[in-house]
Amino acid sequence: MGLLEKMEQQRQGQKEKVPDEGKRDSHYVDIHEDLKNRVHQEVINEINDSKIESVGRDNTVEILKILEDVMAVEAEHINNRDRTKMTEELLNEIIGYGPLEKLLSDPDITEIMVNGYDRIYIEKKGKIQLSGVVFRDDQHVMNVIDRIVSSVGRHIDESSPMVDARLQDGSRVNVVIPPLSLVGPVITIRKFSKTPITVEQLMEFGSISKKMVAFLEACVKGKLNIIVSGGTGSGKTTMLNVLSSFIPNNERIITIEDSAELQLLQDHVITLESRPANLEGRGKVSIRELVVNALRMRPDRIIVGEVRSAETIDMLQAMNTGHDGSLTTIHANTPRDSMSRIETMVLMSGMDLPLRAIRDQTTSAIDIIIQQSRLRDGTRKVVNITEVNGLEGEVVVMQDIFNYEMTGQLDSDGKFKGRFRSLGIKPRCLDKIMHNGVKVNDDWFIE
Repeated sequence: MGLLEKMEQQRQGQKEKVPDEGKRDSHYVDIHEDLKNRVHQEVINEINDSKIESVGRDNTVEILKILEDVMAVEAEHINNRDRTKMTEELLNEIIGYGPLEKLLSDPDITEIMVNGYDRIYIEKKGKIQLSGVVFRDDQHVMNVIDRIVSSVGRHIDESSPMVDARLQDGSRVNVVIPPLSLVGPVITIRKFSKTPITVEQLMEFGSISKKMVAFLEACVKGKLNIIVSGGTGSGKTTMLNVLSSFIPNNERIITIEDSAELQLLQDHVITLESRPANLEGRGKVSIRELVVNALRMRPDRIIVGEVRSAETIDMLQAMNTGHDGSLTTIHANTPRDSMSRIETMVLMSGMDLPLRAIRDQTTSAIDIIIQQSRLRDGTRKVVNITEVNGLEGEVVVMQDIFNYEMTGQLDSDGKFKGRFRSLGIKPRCLDKIMHNGVKVNDDWFIE
């Protein structure tokens, strides 16, 4: 055998002795799972015997001390790497959300999707991908779900198999369990940054142009009623936060949401959150009831996180009765689709109104529609800023002021090439903006 063959044989032998990361993790699971379960139970027994009244993040230090003491006795024979990993996992199991803690702490991850115990997807930098994180089994997922829903005072079982709630850090969580889900327990978590995205960051990301920002700032300060339209994950809430930042600090703002996600920095802000029914089916407070009540709270601005049903008619009436400068979002693919959807939701309220009357209400209430979109390359853009001009006969007249034009080509980073365009049209709403003492610039509308 030649020297080269011997060297290659040695190299192959060494390679077989060192398993890859996936095999090492599998080996870790096989060898230490029983030990991990034993340590977990011992720590729970120690906590029960101690003076710790509740298990949570507030007493992390005490629980970690108990965990380390138990590990020192039970896991003295395992190496430091595996011991550190096991300690971290057990701490997450006891006071946190188990395997999800690693994903929740990653600032680059914006969405976590548990599709059964062994299929956990994440959205990272606008792209959806399969993570390397798994649960042990469906019961492990259910344990984490119980911890999530109990922390927000909710309940989930076969008779009530869906929960929509908000975590302590502001993230929005949706849970569906069998028998509704056929793939096992499903968890969807929409994470939100602890510090809201600023308008400067949006421009830096290429989500909006400087001219569009200047125009929208004038629209908010000039008390135009604005709707942010778009699909799921298109950035509607982020845009609503940015628009809200333009509201003067001396105005009284009332926000109304299903799950409080808006992060306003003004001083005079009242945050209202709807409430689902309890186990007896009582105590529900809907968005519609909150909108009606907000009108009695002397608001300068009303901001509704999203209109999706009967509250739409009350929002339109608020906009039409002296509460100018109101903001909300809606799920729709185009500005014109959003107007059609508003009509449908008004009819859902049970109001027996002719379609012409609904369109009159809608066109007189809404001034501007901002259309958000998440493109296939993962980027989020403001693709249209559209003015609602009124009715001609039975047709709602709308006019694009700005749009985003794609070339269909890709740049070196795999992102679509395109540009933001002003269509060269001065909107009719400029008179209302200037009437409210806000300056406008004709250069915004020059192509």
